[in-house]
Amino acid sequence: MDVDTDWEWDDTLFAGAAGYYRRGRLPYAPGLADALTEALRLDGRGRLLDVGCGPGTVALSLAHSFGEIVGVDPDSGMIAEAGRDAAEAGVAGKARWVRLRAEDLPAGLGTFTVATFAQSFHWMDRDLVAATVRDMLRSGGALVHISDLKAEDLSVEGLPYPPVPQDAIDDLVRRYLGPVRRAGQGVLPHGTPGGEAAVYTRAGLLGPQRLVVPAGQALERTFDDVVASVFSMSSSAPHLFGTRLDAFETDLRRLLRSASASGRFSERRPSTEAFVWRKGSPEVAL
Repeated sequence: MDVDTDWEWDDTLFAGAAGYYRRGRLPYAPGLADALTEALRLDGRGRLLDVGCGPGTVALSLAHSFGEIVGVDPDSGMIAEAGRDAAEAGVAGKARWVRLRAEDLPAGLGTFTVATFAQSFHWMDRDLVAATVRDMLRSGGALVHISDLKAEDLSVEGLPYPPVPQDAIDDLVRRYLGPVRRAGQGVLPHGTPGGEAAVYTRAGLLGPQRLVVPAGQALERTFDDVVASVFSMSSSAPHLFGTRLDAFETDLRRLLRSASASGRFSERRPSTEAFVWRKGSPEVAL
């Protein structure tokens, strides 16, 4: 595990957070699925492996481009949410959700055309998982690392409502949980790691091809949306507050009311960045 030398994964990392994801997390850029379908030359066949799938956000957006989608995640709540959302989207017949740590792959799941990591890779034993997933890709297959675009100006100047008071929210979380970022039963004093390119290169993958899918659309967020956002984070997942959960939410809502008399906040949808890594020659068609 290379997240932090003093931190070990445990299954409470996102305990209680799954039900807040759909409402709380800002969506990926609206053109992401189309951009990946075009870049990867997807034709509605093939198999997708979404590693650390959460509630299936990315896998479900790509369901139309594959014959089968398989999501793996160690959190039972996330797997349950993914199953419900797949049924709601009418794609349950081509979707499979497996409660599994990425470190326990390949787990008899077979070979895949594409594997995705959507803001999940940093929680894993990255060298082990990258090498394993590479071996699960068929020749010419692709591994795609997806995240919000970094260092993007998402100012809400000129929008109708004030920005989410993120600094004040962070201060409130620290008042309840302490000054060092929490993660499961441990803490992350140094945060999560970067440098994914070196890991994928060590795994023998070729690339990357960088895709930027622009967004920036104005979003209107309610108090409930912001509360859901806070509880969807590993660093402020509901279980961390224990018996003080209700008190924290009361203080959080009081803070939000003081920041917006209208009960609304403005945010901007972040752009999405994807790096495509290939197994074998980059010229090999999928």
